[in-house]
Amino acid sequence: MPGRVCTAHERRPVKRHKDKASGFGLSAVIALAIAGGWAAPGKAQTMDAALARAYSANPTLNAQRASVRATDENVPQALSGYRPRITASADIGASILDTNLPGSGATTSRLAPRGAGVQIDQNIWDSGRTRSAVSQSESQVLGARATLRNTEQNVLLDAATSYMNVLRDTAILELNRNNVEVLEEQLRQTRDRFQVGEVTRTDVAQAEARRSSAQSQAILAESNLKTSVARYRQNVGAEPRSLAPGRPIENLLPKSLPLALQHGLTGHPAIIASLHGVDAAELQVKVTEADLYPVVGVRGLVQQRYDSQLFGDNRMSASVVGTLTIPIYEGGQVYSRTRQAKETAGQRRIEVDTQRDTVRAAIISAWGGLEAAKAQITAAQAQVQAAETALAGVREEAKVGQRTTLDVLNAQQELVSARSSLVTAQRDRVVASYAVLSAVGKLSAQTLKLKAAVYDSRQHYDQVKGLWWGTQTPDGR
Repeated sequence: MPGRVCTAHERRPVKRHKDKASGFGLSAVIALAIAGGWAAPGKAQTMDAALARAYSANPTLNAQRASVRATDENVPQALSGYRPRITASADIGASILDTNLPGSGATTSRLAPRGAGVQIDQNIWDSGRTRSAVSQSESQVLGARATLRNTEQNVLLDAATSYMNVLRDTAILELNRNNVEVLEEQLRQTRDRFQVGEVTRTDVAQAEARRSSAQSQAILAESNLKTSVARYRQNVGAEPRSLAPGRPIENLLPKSLPLALQHGLTGHPAIIASLHGVDAAELQVKVTEADLYPVVGVRGLVQQRYDSQLFGDNRMSASVVGTLTIPIYEGGQVYSRTRQAKETAGQRRIEVDTQRDTVRAAIISAWGGLEAAKAQITAAQAQVQAAETALAGVREEAKVGQRTTLDVLNAQQELVSARSSLVTAQRDRVVASYAVLSAVGKLSAQTLKLKAAVYDSRQHYDQVKGLWWGTQTPDGR
């Protein structure tokens, strides 16, 4: 009868199976977590290789580099204020003049007035407008470079996070698939025991429910992995293939939180970009105010005219004139733009404080995350070992009727959860180490010593700074 306790000689022999979850073991879980469960370590793609690819080919980073190159052109534009402006002009036309004077009769004069000229304007003194504009454009270039470094940090951090997410989700998927196999075997054994009356139908239903739940978790894990693979493709620029172990970079981090804060608050590229933004805004005040002051210049003009007044006449004129322009009143526009520029400068100064607070919070948060991940790994390792021991004991006790099927299922689920927690904690430690380096402002291709050509933003600046003419970019476009 169902539910009765059978004696040893009455029990039907049940095929014992090797617990793949137990055989999987702690070391196997760790290896799977960092190797992604893919093949051939000798052919594996490393974290550094993925980051190098992202550094070279990420569209967000390349777009920011293009933005820096565009900002470089502000400098020659500002320097043009020191240089002469030369214009040429030409005209040609026809005129007919009919004249009827008393005593002289009627006369008709037909002319083809035409001519050409060249005018040169040279700025002598513009109340410091050009000088301030040049300084402002240089501050904008430095700010753009700092923004580029911050973008580089974000891209590398996203790539590292995507890399570890793929490893984590692959390991969790393997754990869940293994759990499904174990529960299917558990369900088969429970059904066999039900046939001989060792357990009730409730035990079978519990095993079926837990097997279905595990299948659902495996489907969800597979979906999460597909999402992580898509993010990896977006951030790195290639499909993940045989990912090698990802390891923390704690050797590159400051030794303490106060030291990390010191480095971050003085050298983070986001803060440096904000400071250059303040410089540019304050110089914009001077550029705008210069419109209220006199401008001194020199104008040279050479003209050649034909048929100006008489048919066949030929006149050439040349002049050099000093000019002085003094603004008197322009309707209040310049005054308003000056006040506006001052308010913008005040806004930029406030944004520096905001950026410092943001960096401080990011450093503390990332540092805390790293410390928590280390502690979680230790706790998760102990949890896995304890769960493995507990599961083995519960199974043995269930064989002699001291434990129910539900007890075995719960112990199995606790082991799977513990192993998933360990995988997640390992992933969190690696990502947190990159997050700390990014929060400090030191995450870069040079710091990580990536095998990629380092982008030098100064090269384009040096190429275009002194150009006087030409529409072709240094790369030939």
